[in-house]
Amino acid sequence: MSGNTVRLNAIKDVEAYVPPSASFTDSEAPGEIFGENVFSQVVMQKRLPKSVYKSVMATIEHGAMLDPLVADAIASAMKDWALEKGATHYAHVFYPLTGLTAEKHDSFFEPMGDGTALAEFAGKTLTQGEPDASSFPNGGLRNTFEARGYTGWDVTSPAYVLENPNGNTLCIPTVFVSMTGEALDHKTPLLRSQQAMGTHAERILRLFGHENPDHVVAYCGPEQEYFLVDRHFFLARPDLLNAGRTLFGAKPPKGQEFDDHYFGVIPERVLGFMMDTERELFKLGIPAKTRHNEVAPGQFEIAPMFERGNLAADHQQLLMSTFKTIAKKHGMECLFHEKPFQGVNGSGKHVNFSLGNAQVGSVFVPGDTPHENAQFLVFCAAVIRGVHKYAGLLRASVASATNDHRLGANEAPPAIISIFLGDQLADVFEQIAKGPATSSKGKGTMVIGVDTLPVLPTDPGDRNRTSPFAFTGNRFEFRAPGSMQTVAGPMTTISTIMAESLDYIATALETAVADGTDFDEAVQALLTEIINEHGAVVFNGDGYADAWPIEAEKRGLANLKTTLDALPELITEPAMELFENYKVFNHREMHSRYEIGLEQYALTIGVEARLTLEIGSTVILPAAVRHQTEIALNIGALKAAGVEAETAPLNEVSVPINALRSALATLKDALATDTGHEALGEAEHARDALLPAMAAVRLAADALEEIVADDLWPLPTYQEMLFIL
Repeated sequence: MSGNTVRLNAIKDVEAYVPPSASFTDSEAPGEIFGENVFSQVVMQKRLPKSVYKSVMATIEHGAMLDPLVADAIASAMKDWALEKGATHYAHVFYPLTGLTAEKHDSFFEPMGDGTALAEFAGKTLTQGEPDASSFPNGGLRNTFEARGYTGWDVTSPAYVLENPNGNTLCIPTVFVSMTGEALDHKTPLLRSQQAMGTHAERILRLFGHENPDHVVAYCGPEQEYFLVDRHFFLARPDLLNAGRTLFGAKPPKGQEFDDHYFGVIPERVLGFMMDTERELFKLGIPAKTRHNEVAPGQFEIAPMFERGNLAADHQQLLMSTFKTIAKKHGMECLFHEKPFQGVNGSGKHVNFSLGNAQVGSVFVPGDTPHENAQFLVFCAAVIRGVHKYAGLLRASVASATNDHRLGANEAPPAIISIFLGDQLADVFEQIAKGPATSSKGKGTMVIGVDTLPVLPTDPGDRNRTSPFAFTGNRFEFRAPGSMQTVAGPMTTISTIMAESLDYIATALETAVADGTDFDEAVQALLTEIINEHGAVVFNGDGYADAWPIEAEKRGLANLKTTLDALPELITEPAMELFENYKVFNHREMHSRYEIGLEQYALTIGVEARLTLEIGSTVILPAAVRHQTEIALNIGALKAAGVEAETAPLNEVSVPINALRSALATLKDALATDTGHEALGEAEHARDALLPAMAAVRLAADALEEIVADDLWPLPTYQEMLFIL
């Protein structure tokens, strides 16, 4: 079957698409199914003895250590609940350093001597598992022959039942560590960092008169962007299938320049998919809130409500796997790659971050007069200080070969880490830099000129989509994370730098008060010191402007443009001391993250390079040569008939064919180069040799796509993939 036939059949199949059955039935209220498959606090309260329930809640709400004596009672109740839900197996779910989700399934049922089977699930089975850990990335933390790794139950993230048409599974969120207790996952350091941050945030609250404050936790609300393409197109594109992004593709006649997709009417097929996913997310207790079209054609977004940081990270991983599954049900493929299509908007995963507890709410709520809200200003100053001191670590937390395609382009924040405060807060801190702040810019009202509309209030300042770390009213939004990555990495870094800043501030204030300084005066002096020393990181302007990198350099702000520029930040002495001091990572764990980052970078580009060579050699070049041959035969036939033939079309296609052959040869040589198999060397070779060679192949191939006859072109085009859905 020719490539064009595959494309045409795919288009016909899209037109003949029949949606699956409705997600919600008439007898099912969407609100009533929320959390129905979660072993939630409500379920635990009904099923656990009162003393056991109190013990578990002390761990969840106050960070108390779990009493091991209650594990058997919890396991028994959890098993009975899961069996009632139709579960036959249980699985410890963990998050290795691949960035993906891993799970090991075991049956509840064990054979008895009389030929029957009995469902068993002991407390020790709930709290600890032992999957084979030998093949996960570890960055030198363990040898290949060392297979033992342990999973440990994370009590603060509830178990849930995952449904399948052929049977259900009880899923238990866990950490994943080596025999030495070193973290082989993303969850362990996230929990460590949140614990450290909470300890020092509570010191600050006590200084402001909160006696015995509740445990302070980090909250996260990640906005997930993604693309949808028809699965027939997806399967006809080996690059999408294997790399998650298109390695070839000429710019279509129409892209996103009309902004007609952005927040437009959601296509019926996509809306059906969204409703179906939301039903599954609701059942799993994931608070999906917002859905809409994004900037690029075929691009969409979902945003959940705020949750505790580690729960939000777990739910994000579960959300992505749910989207993948439901998309196939609707005949589509969900793409989470940061840049699946060149020339159109890429996808991010904005991490909205706040701190708080049930007593004080979010500590980042400024109130109407933030200049008088000293507690808010102290926590805000901690962010300013932390982001300025550890901007390199924040950049490294979002570094990947895939996110390099997005950061720094005019669709995402620049790689330069800065903070946007907005007009109101910027003005307050400008006053603080010189002395006490005496005023705050207030809210206004819009004059629209339509009498029937109500008065609409305005915020004291606008938002800034070009800022990597922006204050957005009651939280900070870290806009640099990529759509494919786990939010646990950025959240771990944010919580750790906040722990250090809050520790610094608490110590300074405690010392000043002990020395007899008035508390309010001590706060004012500290705020002035912080904004004068770290205010260079505050930038309210256009991060896309050509002048900003120049200005940033004058301010001493680093511009770490690529992953290989950013990763060394992980193994600087200040970085390793920071994470060691707050017991988030030891030095070995930090070096392991650096090594894994290099390895993943090289592997990602290596796969793309081999795909580029394969597709260019076996798909695109043959199609172009067929086109060239047809032209040559036509010219020959005309000449044989004594008719003068135009040779320009032959020359037009021959030039890019020759360029493609040459570029493919260069790429093949680059792939064959021996780099010594050392992580840094392979990563640098990928950046310096493979990426330029791939770009040259693509340049020639995309030029051919624009001139080769449509009936010969083998790959679904951008025009088809982005607009036929």
